[in-house]
Amino acid sequence: MACSSRADKMNLVIQKIRSFPDFPSKGILFRDVCPILKDPKALTAVIDLFEEHVRQTYTQVDLIVGIDARGFLFGPLLAQRLGIGLALIRKKGKLPGPTVSVAYSLEYGKAEAEMQVDAVEPGQKVLLIDDLLATGGTLYAACELLRKRQAEVLGCLVLVQLTDLDGAQRLKPVSVFSLTEY
Repeated sequence: MACSSRADKMNLVIQKIRSFPDFPSKGILFRDVCPILKDPKALTAVIDLFEEHVRQTYTQVDLIVGIDARGFLFGPLLAQRLGIGLALIRKKGKLPGPTVSVAYSLEYGKAEAEMQVDAVEPGQKVLLIDDLLATGGTLYAACELLRKRQAEVLGCLVLVQLTDLDGAQRLKPVSVFSLTEY
């Protein structure tokens, strides 16, 4: 079955997202996007939907920025479709060469995100991509890191947004586009 309409593509994506109660800890309902990666039609639908949104919403995008780790799966495919480059934001200590980093808080501790110094140029218009938006801590840190490098953050793209955790509010004024919301 080829997915031709936006609705068909959305239905396929939604069907592929699995829920696992009490993972990684009791009381958490984990939304698993791995089945999308196993299904070429579903993966194509995700990239089609992101591409459609980007082309309709932004007149110019210079770079897609993938967030460690699942943003690395969807980011290159979208960047290739758009004919633009990809930059990576990783956990501290994972990138060679000169890097710039920003510390941020998680629910139970602190973390640092970093990127190579030459990953983005001042003034570049960038979109961030990741699989999930929960509390917004990681994406917020990524936005701060890009601002530190004087890039213009146009928005964030995610497959899943957990709306009750209010992560999109934390990212304002940066907009968030999510394919699904729970």
